Amino acid sequence: MRVKLFRAAEMTAAMALIRAELGADALILSSRRVPEGVEVTAALEMPEAPAAAPGGAPATDRAALLAWHAVPPRLRPTLGGIAPLAGALAAALGFAPLPLAAARPLLFVGPPGAGKTLTVARLATRLVLAGTPPRVITADGERAGAIEQLAAFTRLLSLDLIAAATPEALVRALARPGSGPVLVDTPGIDPSRDPAALAALAAAGTLALVLPAGLDAEEAGDLAAAFAAAGARYLVATRLDLARRLGGVLAAAAEGPALAEAGIGPGAADGLAPLTPALLAARLAEAMPAPRAAPARPRLAPPVWPRLPPTPHQEARP
Repeated sequence: MRVKLFRAAEMTAAMALIRAELGADALILSSRRVPEGVEVTAALEMPEAPAAAPGGAPATDRAALLAWHAVPPRLRPTLGGIAPLAGALAAALGFAPLPLAAARPLLFVGPPGAGKTLTVARLATRLVLAGTPPRVITADGERAGAIEQLAAFTRLLSLDLIAAATPEALVRALARPGSGPVLVDTPGIDPSRDPAALAALAAAGTLALVLPAGLDAEEAGDLAAAFAAAGARYLVATRLDLARRLGGVLAAAAEGPALAEAGIGPGAADGLAPLTPALLAARLAEAMPAPRAAPARPRLAPPVWPRLPPTPHQEARP
């Protein structure tokens, strides 16, 4: 799937740009008003394999697709039916946008290295471009360079970064008066080893779990179940543009968190997009490589044995 962000003074002009570059089959993923006019995220969806075989049985291609992505067996009957893959995903999993306009702070949690800091930076960029600058708080005082990394983004966006390295400091930071969305970057947490820290974060606001695509499906499901039990209601799947097997994303969503956002590129302004059933279905189909024909085995000529000269006849002695 090819995804691109378009900006224009009005929607008609944006649609003309989309048709000129992506064609009439382009899919509109999201649109919003910005100071310059409108901002539209569009995608060109790859053609999907036939959904079903004659008689309504699951298509062989669909079964092979789910198996290749290591989709958990309990999800395969629902996703392998005759409905289009996007519709099957919408029926089997939850999808919901992040509550960026809600009054409660939005805290991004997950294991170390999942992409929480970059997710906060990308959402802050989106909100600034939309004319609603957020308050950005970093509670990650453990990872070396975490505060400096987020500070580099907030300086470019002309936002103040509030550092709260302890739970007490985070409570004070959240209590500060202010308007607009509140985005909180948190340290990496192992939910099975530090449930108290996760419970404290859940009490402070709404939790959004950040997990990278490409994880083992069983591992991703276990992590999502633990974070969901602590109150994580949304799921941000990072590295969706880099991972090939996406069974871990589906396994995590099956544990309860609603799929909300997807990392689709390296950019700060357009590297994050709302995760819809259509986007996920297209990425699943795109990631699977086309079957390759087995190389032809060369036919070997039969060996030619050298003809030996006849041996002279030896008469037997009396």
